[in-house]
Amino acid sequence: MSKVTRAPGSTPSLYKRTTEAPISPADTALAHLRGRALEANRGVPLNLDWVEGVRINTSAVERRAESLGTRRTVKKDWQAAWLLRAISCMDLTTLSGDDTDERVRRLCSKARQPIQHELVKKLAIESLEIKVAAVCVYHVFVETARRALESSGIRVAAVSTGFPAGLSPLPERVDEIRRSVEAGADEIDVVITRAHVFGGKWQALYDEIATFKHACGPAHMKVILGTGDLLTLRNVARASVVAMMAGADFIKTSTGKEPVNATLPVGLVMTRAIREYANQTGFAVGFKPAGGIRTAKQSLEWLSLMKDELGPSWLKSDLFRFGASGMLADIERQLEHHATGRYSADYRHPIA
Repeated sequence: MSKVTRAPGSTPSLYKRTTEAPISPADTALAHLRGRALEANRGVPLNLDWVEGVRINTSAVERRAESLGTRRTVKKDWQAAWLLRAISCMDLTTLSGDDTDERVRRLCSKARQPIQHELVKKLAIESLEIKVAAVCVYHVFVETARRALESSGIRVAAVSTGFPAGLSPLPERVDEIRRSVEAGADEIDVVITRAHVFGGKWQALYDEIATFKHACGPAHMKVILGTGDLLTLRNVARASVVAMMAGADFIKTSTGKEPVNATLPVGLVMTRAIREYANQTGFAVGFKPAGGIRTAKQSLEWLSLMKDELGPSWLKSDLFRFGASGMLADIERQLEHHATGRYSADYRHPIA
């Protein structure tokens, strides 16, 4: 297995490719945090004292989030490296009422080659084989996506459990997960019942998510909190902790359908919950901001957040994803400027 050597947190040239040294048993951990090896999340029993003890200093969170765009900048080759990393952590997504098999196939083609071939040649990065992490679709298109992505290494993600509201009967939501896994989905994005959070029904929320996790079987489960609906950052933090205790592989901000979706203050609260959970349990949980992320500049802010709060292990698709498709066109435009000194028109970088 190989890796890009110049990326956030590293120093060698962006344009080289190296072979990793043989992996020793001590290096098989999913992640490392402050020198501690972390395993994939297996969940823990619900700890109500932990959940109820969560407190958030909202003004401090907002001040820290505001500083992300000003205290760290990356330029030239470094910026190009970070933008390539953003692409590799992207879930290309189509969740529209007018989706068709043909649209999904075009999206999968873009997922295989997210950067135009001529631009790849200008950047001299052919050997990096840049591609996105996953394609996210409704259940009905899982098989179409699976066939279109065969042998690519790109994962198929399905939104389930009554997306986006999550208000259909529990047996129906669980059955939808099982059918998506049977159809070939590698990842399942599930929606929680927000009312459990509003009512402080943490046992009900824990049981719901644990049931979803069991239904996912071998598929990774990304738990969508719907943070724009949760009203307070404390609700976001508590829901994050319960989701991780119940076995979430990722916690995700939003469906993309709420009036307010991924914001940096919410991201800061969720990443710090991930860090605290890792310190307490030894388990690593991934993070996925989704909705409202449309520019290359925003991708740099989110990558900075992950590096600062969780470290280099969370700068890879195993533990970090962008739920954003519109952002890819802007990243391509920025890479075009890096290669030629000129910006290209948006219409030259269609998604599907």
